[in-house]
Amino acid sequence: MNLETVSKAYPDQVILDAVSLGVAAGQRVGMVGRNGDGKSTLLGLIARTDEPDSGRVVHTGGTTVANLGQTDALPNDRSVRDALFGDADAHEWASSARVREVLGGLFGGLDAPSLPEGLDSSIGVLSGGERRRVDLARVLIDPADLILLDEPTNHLDIEGIAWLATYLGGLKSAIIVVTHDRWFLDEICDRIWDVQRGAVFEYDGGYTAYVLARAERERQAALAEEKRQNLMRKELAWLRRGAKARTSKAKFRVDAANEIIADEPPPRDTAELISFATGRLGKTAFEARDVTVKAGDQVLLEHLDWILGPGKRIGLVGVNGAGKTSLLRTLAEAVDDKQPAEGRVKVGRTVKLAWLTQHMEDLDGSWRVLESIEQVAKRVQLGKKEMTAGQLAERLGFIGGRQRTLVRDLSGGQRRRLQLARLLMAEPNVLFLDEPTNDLDIETLTQLEDLLDDWAGTMIVVSHDRYFTERVADETWALLGDRDLRMLPRGIEEYLERRAEAKTAAPSSPAVRAKSPSQSTIDRAAQKELAKLERRLEKVEDKIASVHADMAEFATDPEKLTELQKRLSDLETERDGIEERWMELAD
Repeated sequence: MNLETVSKAYPDQVILDAVSLGVAAGQRVGMVGRNGDGKSTLLGLIARTDEPDSGRVVHTGGTTVANLGQTDALPNDRSVRDALFGDADAHEWASSARVREVLGGLFGGLDAPSLPEGLDSSIGVLSGGERRRVDLARVLIDPADLILLDEPTNHLDIEGIAWLATYLGGLKSAIIVVTHDRWFLDEICDRIWDVQRGAVFEYDGGYTAYVLARAERERQAALAEEKRQNLMRKELAWLRRGAKARTSKAKFRVDAANEIIADEPPPRDTAELISFATGRLGKTAFEARDVTVKAGDQVLLEHLDWILGPGKRIGLVGVNGAGKTSLLRTLAEAVDDKQPAEGRVKVGRTVKLAWLTQHMEDLDGSWRVLESIEQVAKRVQLGKKEMTAGQLAERLGFIGGRQRTLVRDLSGGQRRRLQLARLLMAEPNVLFLDEPTNDLDIETLTQLEDLLDDWAGTMIVVSHDRYFTERVADETWALLGDRDLRMLPRGIEEYLERRAEAKTAAPSSPAVRAKSPSQSTIDRAAQKELAKLERRLEKVEDKIASVHADMAEFATDPEKLTELQKRLSDLETERDGIEERWMELAD
């Protein structure tokens, strides 16, 4: 596949300007760039679902293309079986190892037990997440020569993303993928396209190699600019003196990518941050003694003893319903002197907690971005660095005139960044981050990680973004659904191994969305109710995602936003109720 001097523009923006690219057989390309710079547009041009303004897209003869877009074209009146296999007899596809692997990875088995009626489920009744996985299965079951994937990790948890990376690694197809998941890019890609302001820069290797190569390119560009400026100054001096000037060109050596970081210190000085945090927090932030954490009548954690010290950076992972949010809520409530029903949580005297939840703050839409941040404070101390509200806003992507944007005109991702900026301006010394990467592009994620490197305090991160979690956290703790909290020395890799072992040893894991609870512990009626609850939970979560999308769409309508915020709160309450009932039955 080749793009030959392709250009594409919209009334207010040039997306691609005379871009020429090529993809060889079996090549794996990852596309990165800021939101709105044209990644999905470029994918649409390659798929030929969109046409360029000039230039052409060439597919070599006989090349087959499969496309996973941001929306699907699945027929609502057909079953999943028909959508995936058409009129083929079951024996024609059920014997295929590839089909079994895809259905097992996406739906829990050959008969797709995670869907409402298995493969006989009607497309029209499926939730958004279920439809997304069906569309992904459509692309993967019969791989084309060229596979185009736009955000394929959406609606997949850490385990599902790991499975997809492994599966794609075994295909012979060429792949082009748009994703903000940097771990996924590193796992499957051998080339990166960086889409920036109408141009596309190409780099060999995965995400890590791209970061190194881009740093080298920018270093060379900076040296070239510095040299140009020096020459201009010399020329100006010669003109003023009226005499002939002699100049010599500076020589410099271009180092290999690895040498760029040879003397680079770690992203953060952990010892220094802990020392600073200890000065703010004392010896302990939280100390849980014999604590039992419940959701309704269901016990999620039992006899928990856990000390959360100053400066600790924890990545908290676990299956849905295992108790991640409930644990955070228990700690947060202890700050307000509300103790758990059993056990006790001791809170450090100087603890100042900030919790980034998935709820959006109700802010005055007439405020401007910088004004809304300065409402909290005008200056903030991050480690040894002091920053103004404007400097913090710039670090989080509000550059130049964007700081004067009205709050009501912000997108969902921009509101998320503003919410985080306001939290940090309050100078908390304990930070809970619940899915902080939602709606953020890679460039903003990198800025956020860099910002958190200077933040001295205790932090717990809950995120499906494996790269972000491993980047900002120093320790990984896991809730595996057995009422205990464990530290995993080998991090998320160990978590995935333990989850795989648990599924092999006991398919009926006591966590939300276990596919088939054991008949020895629950009766048939309870099993049916569990299946219904799982389907309801899936649909509620998809509705929550839809509300977030609507909030971004109606960012300029304060009344609509208020209505959507109430809708979001109701849905999250409904979700909590479903999870509590599920845990009661599973127990």
